[in-house]
Amino acid sequence: MSLRGGAAGEAPRVSGVTLTSWNTRAEEGTAAAAESTYRLFATREGLAGGTTANGHVIAPHDHFAALPSRRMLASDGGREYTVRVCNGTRCETAPVWDVGPWNTGDDYWSPPSVRQMWNDPPQGRPEAQAAYQNGYNGGRDEFGRQVANPAGIYLADGTFWDALGMTDNGWVDVTFQPDGGTGTTVTAWADANVRSCAWRSCAVVGQVYAGTTFPALCRITGESVTAEGVTNDKWVRLPLPAGGVGYVSGIYLKGDATGGVTTPC
Repeated sequence: MSLRGGAAGEAPRVSGVTLTSWNTRAEEGTAAAAESTYRLFATREGLAGGTTANGHVIAPHDHFAALPSRRMLASDGGREYTVRVCNGTRCETAPVWDVGPWNTGDDYWSPPSVRQMWNDPPQGRPEAQAAYQNGYNGGRDEFGRQVANPAGIYLADGTFWDALGMTDNGWVDVTFQPDGGTGTTVTAWADANVRSCAWRSCAVVGQVYAGTTFPALCRITGESVTAEGVTNDKWVRLPLPAGGVGYVSGIYLKGDATGGVTTPC
């Protein structure tokens, strides 16, 4: 970034710049989480009629999960980020629509080196669990509250009662799926911007870099983009590490026009 002063000699000012990229260690940790399963203590969220962190109004017997970080928060009604939760032989793949329990900056599924707030507990161990079982952080959460249980995931009533058959809070097996459970990845052959929609006039919300592989959700038709004499109007929707989704032109992806993504949005 280059800045120049104005004609009167005043100093340039920047109020803020936010970019997300897939070539950082944080993103390597997010991608790795797609293959990770952890044993976690789950609690029932309840709160029918309330509103989640992504704006979803909770319905009776709703089906979703909550994690204590916005780094895997899907949009209202979206499945950009999901978790597969199993209580014995009963399982459900649920979208992540809320933030909690206990903390709001504990992406414990990421490697300790890139966790938002807590880098002492090992990967897959929530801060609340470490606080409750081992007295970590004085036994308190990020807000200074005494942690009363080791919960690392909330489950909505429909997931908790109907899908998993749970009658009380307890331990479950959770597989993290930051690609929405599609299992699809794409690889960029060139550096490219990730935008808020499938059009070059849309805001830049991130970047991908040549040789980087990242999870993909689906494909969509958008603005035609030309590179090296080839024109392509296909774009790929991908989950953003900080939550939400972005779009990258398929022209910058290895393989066919959509980088191998076959699912339409």
